[in-house]
Amino acid sequence: MDVTNLIPAPVAVDGPHPGTEWLDGTSGVHAEPGTESTARWLSGTLGPALGLPLAPVAQADDAAVRLRLDGSLAAEAYRISVTEGRGIELRGGSGAGVFWAAQTLRQLLGPAAFRSAPLTAGAPRWGVAHQVIDDAPRFGWRGTMLDVARHFLPKHDILRHLDLLAAHKLNVFHFHLTDDQGWRVEIERHPRLTEVGSWRPRSKWGHRASELWNETPHGGFYTQDDIREIVAYAAARHITVVPEIDIPGHSQAAIAAYPELGNSDVVDTGSLGVWDTWGINPNILAPTDHVLRFYEGVFTEILELFPSRFVHIGGDEAPKDQWKQSPTAQARIAELGLADEHELQSWFVRHFDSWLADRGRRLIGWDEILEGGLAPGAAVSSWRGYAGGIAAAKAGHDVVMCPEQQVYLDHRQHAGPDEPVPIGYVRTLEDVYRFEPVPPELDEDEARHVLGAQANLWTEVLENRSRVDYQLFPRLAAFAEVAWSALEAPAERDFAAFESRMTTHYARLDALGVDYRPPGGPLPRQQRPGVIGRPIEGAPPNV
Repeated sequence: MDVTNLIPAPVAVDGPHPGTEWLDGTSGVHAEPGTESTARWLSGTLGPALGLPLAPVAQADDAAVRLRLDGSLAAEAYRISVTEGRGIELRGGSGAGVFWAAQTLRQLLGPAAFRSAPLTAGAPRWGVAHQVIDDAPRFGWRGTMLDVARHFLPKHDILRHLDLLAAHKLNVFHFHLTDDQGWRVEIERHPRLTEVGSWRPRSKWGHRASELWNETPHGGFYTQDDIREIVAYAAARHITVVPEIDIPGHSQAAIAAYPELGNSDVVDTGSLGVWDTWGINPNILAPTDHVLRFYEGVFTEILELFPSRFVHIGGDEAPKDQWKQSPTAQARIAELGLADEHELQSWFVRHFDSWLADRGRRLIGWDEILEGGLAPGAAVSSWRGYAGGIAAAKAGHDVVMCPEQQVYLDHRQHAGPDEPVPIGYVRTLEDVYRFEPVPPELDEDEARHVLGAQANLWTEVLENRSRVDYQLFPRLAAFAEVAWSALEAPAERDFAAFESRMTTHYARLDALGVDYRPPGGPLPRQQRPGVIGRPIEGAPPNV
């Protein structure tokens, strides 16, 4: 199979054959109903790069590019036909399939098609060789998680991130909006969440064991109109934005804004500020009716902003020490007839599982929500390894596989001394390419509960967009192929062929202005000498 230089690799390519179809200033686009978003993307994004208007035309026979829905194809599947006398036809099983076909067309046009303006003056002309490409994704959930709580990224950077996801046929953006170090989404009924909770006075510089501090106050948040814009921008690219509001742990920013949310019978919550360092924080939410009502109000506004079927509630790394000491928490355990604090967290999660289900949504959380009993309708983000996902799938729950040992892209890419603020295990481009989302412990029926895979990026040591780029790329290209393409077993995958295709893909990333890690190692400006991380030696455990 000749997959030319396409990433992710398509299912089948017939060609290229002799002959070329050309796009020039007279080339128009005919969009059948249901494909309009792709037509707008072609004229608004691809057209400026090519120096062509790619204007709409009413009659299909007059168009150089035709966009059509095809009921015989699966929803995200597509077919590109480039044939003599018929121009370029993009067919999809849905609008999403047509859009993914357009992303492949962009790659066929060459790296210059990824720029914002044409490189030459005059009357540009672009050719695509005759060929037929048939393609469809392996998984329906092909995601990334981006943490904007530890280090905030402005709205423009989020929109750019969505463009990068779309270019790699990734269709889920998990938006980690709240944590101990910052609350990043406006909640109108609770304004102090952003007035107080979105700012911290300083930040730890490097790993939490570092003695260094960045004394510049850090913060920011997205207004509700910003969120509406982000969600609409993503939807136009057939990306679902899944919001995460982390409860009951990772909540010090919220407690700093509203001290009554914390365990005030154990600690002086009024003295807490937005946390300025990293790690697992002991200050978790109190299991009170007031807290439940408060977060019901938060989630009411979140549901108005995010149409995603799934809503992420975190649920991870919630130390139970304060609950063990709290008379209020112990009274709640006794009142409900629970065995311990783990069951108390399960009660907390189940409350919001039912609350979301009553409103037509589904709860998803990190795999700690398995502890103390999993809420019946909940789905699991399996992050501590495969084990949580295996247990959830065997119990009939849906799972997104994102094991930290494999696809936490904040982990370092090389063992060399020049890697900036090295965290975790070494996860090279090849390691990510050999990641397998479906573990062999699942039989065929259980494996159907694996919705897909997700690469996660935590930003404690990623202080700006360039650092985010460096950790994501090029490895996100390998992850995208794992999530989209029907690859061989991990040991049998042809990494050399993928690496060869990456030669062209690096040129695409250059055209997009992505500050990726070069194959030969970090550039001098990408290094962070003297800023300590927390590297872990050896191969990661397969757990």
